[in-house]
Amino acid sequence: MNAVTNVTVNNVAVKSVSKRFGATVALDGVDAQFGPGVNGLLGPNGAGKTTLLRILATVLAADSGDVDAFGVDPSTGDGRLAVRRRLGYLPQEPGFHRHFSAFDFVDYIAILKEWAERRTRHDEVRRVLTLVGLADVMHKRISQLSGGMRRRVGIAQALIGRPDLLVLDEPTAGLDPEQRLRFRELLGTESAGATVLLSTHQTDDVAALCQHVVVLLAGSVRFSGTPTALAALADGRVWLADERDPRADLAWVTGDGLVRHVGEPPARAQHVTPTVEDGYLVLAGRAGHTGASEPDPAVRVS
Repeated sequence: MNAVTNVTVNNVAVKSVSKRFGATVALDGVDAQFGPGVNGLLGPNGAGKTTLLRILATVLAADSGDVDAFGVDPSTGDGRLAVRRRLGYLPQEPGFHRHFSAFDFVDYIAILKEWAERRTRHDEVRRVLTLVGLADVMHKRISQLSGGMRRRVGIAQALIGRPDLLVLDEPTAGLDPEQRLRFRELLGTESAGATVLLSTHQTDDVAALCQHVVVLLAGSVRFSGTPTALAALADGRVWLADERDPRADLAWVTGDGLVRHVGEPPARAQHVTPTVEDGYLVLAGRAGHTGASEPDPAVRVS
């Protein structure tokens, strides 16, 4: 087990946060800290990622536990307003009005964010829509835009005013490879100095963007550390072979025709350098074998 090392600067922290929906436990005593830079949330569907992000975005209240954002408690009315004034939020489903254009929707969000001066507000709306590559279609109805374009409208509204806290739930879902690369570039320039929380299923986005990653499994934190440290969980457990080894936990044929394995390797295996995805698969596989009633303790590394 790796030694526990605290993040040195925490702009956002949750302590013992739990949330239930009826009989379903979405979050079970979650402890996590998020500092400046891009923080990734990894986990399968139903792991609690969206619930945690909605709590941090002040959309949901936790059933128990504490949340601190920039020294403010968002469970109070004044604290919630203070956080929202520094927040940019992209939910999984933004809920677009079908008759709004992209410009109208982002302008509406800017009004909600208290941008009262019309000319300044419209300049900002045009700026963020141009950033996401929608300058030529900003006056089209959202219902006429492709799924990837609608996702970029959602990203644009989250970027209004260069927020200090940027909460993005699956921002690259529906984006093609070129758009995903442009999103990485955009996030690197627009979020300088901000605390970014990014939920994704794309482990290559985590490897490319994130300085810190948290893995949620079954509503609990099972890992907190760097992408490099997550990949290192699979050291000595990834190998290539000509044929599938039935003892492997997972195996798939690569582009060069070899079979990549994750699990307990045989003697004299051809080991390869593990990726973030490999480390995540090892961690998730370990959690799956352990069972929900006796979870593995969280691995925390700096």
